[in-house]
Amino acid sequence: MTENTGNPRAGLVVSAHSADFVWRSAGAIAVHVRQGYRMKVVCLSFGERGESAKIWRKGPTTLEAVKEARREEAQKAADVLGAEIEFFDLGDYPMRVSDEALMRLVDVYRELRPSFVLSHSVKDPYNFDHPLAMHVTQEARVIAQAAGHNPGQKVLGAPPVYAFEPHQTEQSEWIPNTFLDITEVWDLKRKAIECMAGQEHLWAYYTRVAQQRGVQAKRNIGIAAARNIEYAEGYMRLTPTVVGDLS
Repeated sequence: MTENTGNPRAGLVVSAHSADFVWRSAGAIAVHVRQGYRMKVVCLSFGERGESAKIWRKGPTTLEAVKEARREEAQKAADVLGAEIEFFDLGDYPMRVSDEALMRLVDVYRELRPSFVLSHSVKDPYNFDHPLAMHVTQEARVIAQAAGHNPGQKVLGAPPVYAFEPHQTEQSEWIPNTFLDITEVWDLKRKAIECMAGQEHLWAYYTRVAQQRGVQAKRNIGIAAARNIEYAEGYMRLTPTVVGDLS
């Protein structure tokens, strides 16, 4: 059992762009909401420049119009999953995180007090916004643990940090060491996926990813186990697990 002084019924997801939390962690969000958790998504950017090609190709539009379209998609997906969502609007391609934005995320940690945190892989040579999102996620976590930051506030404990699956796993040096069974909430994840109209080309891809991870998850509980896992999400835990025994 992991030692943690956070809220045992809350989880935080830090998403670089508006759709990232859907492809990579919608199942985890839905699973924990069903268990009574308060789940919050911090969306650092709308992905308006680099992840909205379908919208741009429709014809003349504006950056603000694209942002609004992606905001609506992300909000609909969060509503489907039962999650809160907060938009930081930091821009993308490139994303830049100011000290003000960093401290805003620290405030989210202190207020939410999550018992676990999900964000991107530490490396991603195809999208530099993604590792930046994980960097700021971990930096804000450390600041929220500091007694000297806003003295008088209750400090954060040590919620475990998980990196969800990047699009190019091998190139990102991402290896899953945790599988989450999302079979019972797959219908919700698929509905959330279908909210992301701006990236429809990824719907089938992330369905296949969930099925593949389901096969791997089943393998890791034993083929003879009665539990049937059809869909799963893979995570790479970045923080150590502290246990009383190794069984």
